[in-house]
Amino acid sequence: MDPFRLEHEHAGDQPGVVTLWLEQGDRPVVVLDQDLIQRLELTLKNLPENTAGLVLASAAPRAFVAGADLRAIVELDDARLHTYLENASRVFSMLTALPYFTVAAIHAAALGGGLELAMHCDGLIGCPPAERDGKPGRPYPVGLPEAGLSICPGWGGTNLLLARMDPADAIRRTATGEVMNSDEAIRAGLFDAVAGSYDDLIETARQWIRGQAGPVRRTGAPSRWIGCPDVSASVLEALDAVRGDLMTPSGMAVCEAVDTGLAKGWRAALAVEQDHLVRLRSSAAGKAAIEAFFAKSAKKA
Repeated sequence: MDPFRLEHEHAGDQPGVVTLWLEQGDRPVVVLDQDLIQRLELTLKNLPENTAGLVLASAAPRAFVAGADLRAIVELDDARLHTYLENASRVFSMLTALPYFTVAAIHAAALGGGLELAMHCDGLIGCPPAERDGKPGRPYPVGLPEAGLSICPGWGGTNLLLARMDPADAIRRTATGEVMNSDEAIRAGLFDAVAGSYDDLIETARQWIRGQAGPVRRTGAPSRWIGCPDVSASVLEALDAVRGDLMTPSGMAVCEAVDTGLAKGWRAALAVEQDHLVRLRSSAAGKAAIEAFFAKSAKKA
């Protein structure tokens, strides 16, 4: 198994920013299947020592990362599904342990596990959709759509998105599966910077890293999540305001994961998310929603 391609910034004798390019051969999207997660782990273990920062980018034309491997979520038994989810969490956490700033460069759809992976980075950089046939591209989707399949996030999304935009709106969207388009994400303040075009995306991400003051501080959790002191009070207030409107099984799972993150910490919140995801995918509603998704996708193929 080969590591992902690394692009090294030319910085003379000084450490430069490295760009890690996710890809799955000629596939137009990247999916977080077990092979891709293993390749990501291999790549992160072998990053060069003289690195000043990391840009996480995707070479897939239609998506930054389209999400988790939904086939695995459907077909694995409970124990193996827990292993899949926990292993990916462990690999994602490698990003949060790097001794320099990291940023995800998002050029197209970032959904579910794809957005969760990106939010393990310190910063998120967006860009306008790429042009097609000389015309402006359509805004791309960004968000956590799991509740639309009657399941819930499994890699920290309930505790991450709320720290990057209005928490009440983030809770509601996560609990209902309503995603944003890229224009809405920009207005919501989800991105730390927005490149002028796709061609400028990587350089904008590098500039964001260069603009961070002081050494990076690592705590074992992502740098932007609801446990951060400047975020937790507003999240608790938002949760109290919207909880009563989110009484579906997925909505209640999301609210419990938020509660757990605030009260017991990052690892406990991940465990709650993953327990609920395994449970909900086996519910009648979860099975029906996922089957309908596959049927719809087959018609488009």
